[in-house]
Amino acid sequence: MPETMRVLRLTRLEGPDALEIGEAPVPDAPGAVIIDVHAAGVAFADLLMTRGQYQFRPDLPFVPGSDIAGVVRSAPDDSGFRSGDRVVATGFGAWAEVAAAAPASTFVIPDGMSFEQATSLINYQTGYFGLVTRGALQPGEHVLVHGAAGGVGTAAVQIARGLGAEVIAVAQGDEKRAIAAEAGAQHTLDADGDWLEAAKALTGGRGVEMVYDPVGGDRFTDSLRALAPGGRLLVIGFAGGAIPQVKVNRLLLNNTSVIGVAWPEWARVHPETRAVVAAGLQALWDSGHVRPIVGQVFPLERGADALRAIEERRATGKIVLRVRE
Repeated sequence: MPETMRVLRLTRLEGPDALEIGEAPVPDAPGAVIIDVHAAGVAFADLLMTRGQYQFRPDLPFVPGSDIAGVVRSAPDDSGFRSGDRVVATGFGAWAEVAAAAPASTFVIPDGMSFEQATSLINYQTGYFGLVTRGALQPGEHVLVHGAAGGVGTAAVQIARGLGAEVIAVAQGDEKRAIAAEAGAQHTLDADGDWLEAAKALTGGRGVEMVYDPVGGDRFTDSLRALAPGGRLLVIGFAGGAIPQVKVNRLLLNNTSVIGVAWPEWARVHPETRAVVAAGLQALWDSGHVRPIVGQVFPLERGADALRAIEERRATGKIVLRVRE
């Protein structure tokens, strides 16, 4: 009889309520790193996937989750990994007791980092890739971060601060602003207030050199207005729901740029970038700037509750499913 494992499976495209605990065969994937999963990340993309609203639409039923943290069960001889290594990986099917990942998408967890913290890997890789590779961040620049209390936002705050930026965090309400300050933001502004004018005031009326935007929606136009001449707006995602439109005359008049940031797609085409990003993040971990903030931790069987926390905008830090102790 093949070995089986416990999984959290989506059975219908009807949102979080369509998740069910079940059994499935342990993955048999030649060439992959097989990982005993201890913790798995929960992201906005997972919520979209439960309703068939994400660009990746696997056949039903399927096991969601792309952020894997655990211990190597087995690995190819030439992968650089061996049984017992503590690793984090990006892949698919993370909401299970065992998952498979490509060696190129697998990294050793730094000493002292918990499995729960390590599930933030994709947020930090995206942050470093966006701020450094795509955005060409320079020390002393002002970086405005939207959604600054969530897993994506806190990662960007920590990386930007570690690279010498002046960080202006935009978050909703006092509790979330406090999380952004804990992450290292020098300034915090309320998303429900006049954050645009406040950001302008903090920069002497000039505007910020960079906006890091995982929210999109209605605030996008004001994000363009917040840019200094020559500024860059990094498009990370659309947690606010609507995908905004750009009036390019605004870019022309102010010599500003809107830059797409899609880390997994870039890494597939430019695999050499993985090592560069990993080394940059390791240095920031060693210097104490990267310290992933973990929010709520749910047992695997409560994955629907984890997704609702994201859907209802109650999430701060990284939301995590604990798969095993």
